Amino acid sequence: MRVIFTLLLFINVVCSTEIQLSKSQANYIAKKVWQNEGAGKDKYLVWWNKGEDFASLGIGHAIWFPKGHTERFREVFPMMIKFMQNQGVKMPSWLTPESDFPWQTKEAFIKAKSSNTKKYQELFTLLKSTFPSQAAFMAQRLSHALPQMLKSIDNVKKQETIKRRFYEVMHNEDGSVNKKGLYVLLDYTNFKGEGTLKSERYKGQGWGLLQVLWNMYDKEANKLKAFAQSASRMLSRRIKNSPPARGEERWRKGWNVRLDTYWK
Repeated sequence: MRVIFTLLLFINVVCSTEIQLSKSQANYIAKKVWQNEGAGKDKYLVWWNKGEDFASLGIGHAIWFPKGHTERFREVFPMMIKFMQNQGVKMPSWLTPESDFPWQTKEAFIKAKSSNTKKYQELFTLLKSTFPSQAAFMAQRLSHALPQMLKSIDNVKKQETIKRRFYEVMHNEDGSVNKKGLYVLLDYTNFKGEGTLKSERYKGQGWGLLQVLWNMYDKEANKLKAFAQSASRMLSRRIKNSPPARGEERWRKGWNVRLDTYWK
């Protein structure tokens, strides 16, 4: 019976339809995510954060590595470019999902940005004009997050818990989609990942969507609040476990401001 139940659970998840955003949902989510990531300011659409070895692009600050760079974090920007290509979005001739970030160092990037080179301008224009497509990519990523999380779990009861909490955050009590709950799941997955990548962990402990859902408190009736509180605990644990040289304490205040938008 246990084997049958596990198979049915797997089939149910894998065969679930992808999340499709309405125009109003896409605009709402794009605006919220962009406010979180870049304060809604154009200058942050193509950015390189202090203390990081990679660039962050678009409304969701998708990571893009220079050539030859390796990092523990998932490189999302090429995934987004492939998605937009499949949607028929016209790309600059030099940009493909296989392209590396055009500037090898932060100094070279800053020089290109301040000079407004052709390549920089083309990249900025693409990102400025495709907010709905970027939001749609995030929705697709979230669609794949649940089956990806469940596949990484061997314990059936834990699978059930993750799936239940995922849907409790996303839906109202009547089963309809909660627009804010959809934003919460989509934003956090974009923000800190699915939690399934083993390299995205410090001291063996992750901070992604999987870890947040697993550590939610069921006794909290407000599921959006429960999610935000769990996320705060997971990010505090990340800061505690992080290498001191990364100085991640500097992110705590901003991260918690972001989490407050999930339920307040």
